[in-house]
Amino acid sequence: MFLKTAAIAALLLPGLIAVASDASQTVFSTPNVDAASTFAPVGTLNVLSESSFTTLAHPEFPQYSVRMKKSNFCDEDVGYVTARFSFSENDSKLETDSAYTGYIDIQARHLFFYFFESRSDPDTDDVIFWTNGGPGCSSGIGLLMELGPCRVVNADNGTVHHAESWNSNANIFFIDQPIGVGFSYADYGEYVSTTEEAAQDIAAFVAIFFAHFSKFQGRGFHMSGESYAGRYLPVFAAAVYDQNPRLIKAGMPPINLTSVMIGNGMTDVPSMYPGWYEMQCSPASLPPVQDINRTCVQMKAALPRCIKWTKESCQDQFDLINCGAAMTFCFESIFSPYIATGLNNYDLSKKCEGENLCYVEIEEIVKYLNKEEVQAVLGVEVSRIQLGATEYVSALLERGVPVLIYVGTYDWVCNWVGNEAWTLALEWSGQAEFASQPLREWTVDGKRAGEDALGEGVHVRHCRWCWPYVAGDGESLDRWAAIVDCVHPSN
Repeated sequence: MFLKTAAIAALLLPGLIAVASDASQTVFSTPNVDAASTFAPVGTLNVLSESSFTTLAHPEFPQYSVRMKKSNFCDEDVGYVTARFSFSENDSKLETDSAYTGYIDIQARHLFFYFFESRSDPDTDDVIFWTNGGPGCSSGIGLLMELGPCRVVNADNGTVHHAESWNSNANIFFIDQPIGVGFSYADYGEYVSTTEEAAQDIAAFVAIFFAHFSKFQGRGFHMSGESYAGRYLPVFAAAVYDQNPRLIKAGMPPINLTSVMIGNGMTDVPSMYPGWYEMQCSPASLPPVQDINRTCVQMKAALPRCIKWTKESCQDQFDLINCGAAMTFCFESIFSPYIATGLNNYDLSKKCEGENLCYVEIEEIVKYLNKEEVQAVLGVEVSRIQLGATEYVSALLERGVPVLIYVGTYDWVCNWVGNEAWTLALEWSGQAEFASQPLREWTVDGKRAGEDALGEGVHVRHCRWCWPYVAGDGESLDRWAAIVDCVHPSN
């Protein structure tokens, strides 16, 4: 099997389970692009084949290329449709030109992606980039469980239509990253060692895609994700922004980076430690889940040491051994007691069910994506943390790039307490004005959805905080109406 359920040795969240690749594939040789040659764009998505990949390259990025193909997968609301997509015996396969899949090839490293055109107006709607977090979580989960055009409830029954997909009014990418996650792989075990290195790969991919497909040039480009994507996205967005002068000099279209959207993010890890305590031992969202004498008193006593030790060993001056020891101490003191409750890490109102991230739906998604016929449609060859990102958020805000932080009330791991703390403490020119804004009631369709703080000033308006009630890390699954209003505010 190409995909399997695997334990991810994550320093940040020990024991985290994710969908990961463990199989080798046929080596794909990157085309030898002469930097002096004339660039010939593909021009339109309609020329892409369903049976084979089309290679996209650009002389400005000789180490990169993109393989892309049509994939009759998932979405029945765009393009020419004859039937629902399913692999059961009695159903025929969906035929549509709206879905595409492919690989970002960086020499011997290969990142898999899905792309869906907008159901509304693909010729004018904005483009969204989505990545899940983890670290080590496939964006196939975001696609098939949260915000994608279809969902998997039972692997044997194929996909079911998702009417409230984010591609209802936007074109959207889902990226499996880093290497080893989902269908992404390396020929000989190559990998990038930092998020900053990975950001260069993403920026190059975006540049090549927009250069080849002129109809998307100039569109608003939004970079979004959840969980540990709170670390990825500010760094990725900074790379896209910083690359624009190079693109202009090379005669390529600059990327219209319009916003960064972080859902239930892990952007500043130390801010989460007090939040982990508050969510367990105070009525921050629900009644406390821990005993005072047996757990909360000890946890409260360990908290200052945890914060100080982590800051000194993991951030101020990174020391691998001491940072590891600090993380172990924090995990045992603050994280482990919650795991022992048996509650869902991402929704403390629910019990943990299933072996994958406390959601049985993920097990069905793994089974579904392991099907050879599904992988054939996608073009997959069958057979075969402690650093923060707040400085990047500040820099993006100062350059006028809007940043949206939205957090579900019931998420424990990437909780609202910690996210509120780092956004209020964020150093930027609009800090004082943003922090002074009172929370206001936020309604969707006449119902209370949560509270948000939206600054009115020229600088503050670039930073938006949304706090939807009764939503966990899978908030796109639980509270779609509230999230879509947060992303596209109506008030």
